[in-house]
Amino acid sequence: MLHEILLALSGQPSPLLDPEADHVGSATSFPLLSPPEKALLASLARLSRLHTLLRTHTSQISSSNPSTVCRAVSAAIATQHLGGFQKRILEVEKAILLKDSGYVGGYGIVPLSTIVGEFAPWTRRLEWLWGVARFMQPEEVEDGATGACSGAAIIDHLRRESQTGHQDLEQMALFLVKSAETAWMRQLSMWLLYGNVPTFGKDDFFVQPSIPRDEEGDGASPPGTVGFVMHVNLLPKLVSPATASSILFIGNSLNHLRGRRNGSTSSSYRSSMGEVTLQSGHISHLSSLESPISTSSLSNAVTAIRLSLSQTSLSKLLPLPKILEVLSLLHDFLLLGRGEFAMALISHADLQVQKKYSMSGASGSGKTGDLDGLVVKEGEVMAALSQTWVELYSLQNEEDPVDEQLDLARELLQLSISNKKGSRAMTPSRDLGTASLIADISNVSFDDLLFPVPTTFSLRVPPPIDLFLATSDIAVYSRIHAYLLGIRRAQIRLNNLWKHTSLRRSYPSPWGPPRSNTRGGQNRLQTQRRREKARTIQMRPIWAIMSASVFILSEIASYFQGEVVNGCWQHFRRWLEGSPAGPMPMSHSRPGTASSSQHVDTSTLSGAGAILGTSQHSTQSKGQRHDPETLTVAHRRYLSILAQSVFLTEVPFVRSLRSLLTTIDHLISLVSRLEIVQRNLDLEADEGVVDNLADYGHEEMEIWHDLREARDDVDACTQDVVSRLRDIDDSRSGEGRRGFELPTDHNELLDITDQSDQNNIYTPRRAAGVDRLLMKLDFGSLNDGTHFQHSISNPQDGV
Repeated sequence: MLHEILLALSGQPSPLLDPEADHVGSATSFPLLSPPEKALLASLARLSRLHTLLRTHTSQISSSNPSTVCRAVSAAIATQHLGGFQKRILEVEKAILLKDSGYVGGYGIVPLSTIVGEFAPWTRRLEWLWGVARFMQPEEVEDGATGACSGAAIIDHLRRESQTGHQDLEQMALFLVKSAETAWMRQLSMWLLYGNVPTFGKDDFFVQPSIPRDEEGDGASPPGTVGFVMHVNLLPKLVSPATASSILFIGNSLNHLRGRRNGSTSSSYRSSMGEVTLQSGHISHLSSLESPISTSSLSNAVTAIRLSLSQTSLSKLLPLPKILEVLSLLHDFLLLGRGEFAMALISHADLQVQKKYSMSGASGSGKTGDLDGLVVKEGEVMAALSQTWVELYSLQNEEDPVDEQLDLARELLQLSISNKKGSRAMTPSRDLGTASLIADISNVSFDDLLFPVPTTFSLRVPPPIDLFLATSDIAVYSRIHAYLLGIRRAQIRLNNLWKHTSLRRSYPSPWGPPRSNTRGGQNRLQTQRRREKARTIQMRPIWAIMSASVFILSEIASYFQGEVVNGCWQHFRRWLEGSPAGPMPMSHSRPGTASSSQHVDTSTLSGAGAILGTSQHSTQSKGQRHDPETLTVAHRRYLSILAQSVFLTEVPFVRSLRSLLTTIDHLISLVSRLEIVQRNLDLEADEGVVDNLADYGHEEMEIWHDLREARDDVDACTQDVVSRLRDIDDSRSGEGRRGFELPTDHNELLDITDQSDQNNIYTPRRAAGVDRLLMKLDFGSLNDGTHFQHSISNPQDGV
């Protein structure tokens, strides 16, 4: 019977401990067993059952599970723990055969309770192991589910299970954690040392290849280069977001270096790039990690590898002057740093729309500014941008130096019609920091203000700049560009109305002597004066509301462009150059010009060259600050503060501002149409030119009715915008916030395990509060509408 029990515990089938029977040791098979003995045999039967199930289940996991981490854990369970259980069975059997007094009593009797007590601790252990095995691969799988867990899930589960009150279970869990982390580190080392996704279990690794860039139509990437994305659901919790971002950056960099090395014919270049993967220090950093791996130790190892890679090969592949050049390009063109570019783009876009509008015959249909049915093609949008480049080139003089930034902008910047149906959604897991920023930005669209169709002005990011700038970063820049350009466009169009002479004064000038001395001439002069006086009285509230709108838009644009965009950029540029802390230079509220931007770029590049080339000591002291991954995190913090400072994350304000811009466009189209109708009415009254197909008198009445409604709408929208600004000021001051704060995920994207890292963290400049903007609006007495109502109710008093 003892041998039968030991064989059953070893996993052999036995009628004595048959788990399928109704009762262990039934009366028909073993009638001599007493009820206490049957109860003791039940616990041994449970052990036999667990041992058999674990053997079968672990064998199935080791042979079919797609995760190499799960396979390693399964193999560790089978070899270490189940092997230890089998070894214990052999030790008990040997002790019984040698008649050890601890097991064998008088007359050679072996008490059953002694055997049960010997294996009692293994019941809890095997039950825990059976729970781990079922966690890796459940017995029953629902339809459509894979059933197998990921390597990250089993690592997190085992690390949680290691925190238990049972010492034996804790030791078992730590051993399995070591096996799982060893398998995972083998995958990670392939990526960190060579930039290769592991061949076995690649679907379980958190970095996976995406669509090749050649298929995406980039055309500028090296042949054979493949993009990579990061899947957060496959990332163990021991890896912080900052470490995960650095891991992705290191592998992408190695792939870029490999692509450059394979495409280069220079042997010296290939040999210098080949040294990257042969750094023995990188291997030592990874081999120094001990299980259980702590978040800080892994972060330190990855940071050391990243800095070593950045200071050797990436310093040549992605130098600081190249980064500054692209960032200056983004500031000057997408953030409207060059004022002449924004004005030229708006001017040529309006010309294209007017040309399309006149060709469609809508001008004679009697509709005022209805562009909803206007179809704008891709070629017309590209033509507007091409004409803008031609105008900017024509502004250059022979004495001015060659504007290399303008050449680069013409090569990289593109304006196209947004294809929202066919556009591929951005993978949120690729850019942990900017994806959340895109989610926080208001979904109110401003991309259909320049043209009647949604357009996108973006930058084509060439390699290796894509190591620094992600697709999501350019998406944020495009949204900010459309937002700022919409405000600038409304401001320019309103200012252009004052250039319409026929709306502001008598045009053409009235008759003078000798024709005005005749009776007919005097009657005509009196008729014209009465007509002009009536029109002036009617137009006075329209001019008042347009003047108020110009003031509000000018102050908002000045705050955004001067205090926010230019101020934040100057602060960020000084940090990039490594300038000592000191007072910030005065930022101008007006946008810059080509000459001013050239001056900034020259100083920027010279400062960068001084940092990189003056002395080796200076380069080493600031090398960590100019690490590309640190610059990437700093740039995302800068972009986050920029989006918050222009209130793009404040949905009520953005919605109110969009309504104001829409109503202003409608008001401008009505005023423009009124000018045409009044000109035709004057021709009918003064010159006798009659158009039998048009009723300009009735159309004028309809336009005046629409103008009064549009004026009221603009008045309400301006007050709503100011009210929303007050809400922003009250909410942020009420919460005790100073300026603007970074989201939590942007703080998590930083490695602060070292004091030097803390010193190199970029702290964005916080723009002045909303109260400064509100003070300017209060000074103009435009926030409560009293000036508008006074002008409307007392038109004789003047504007």
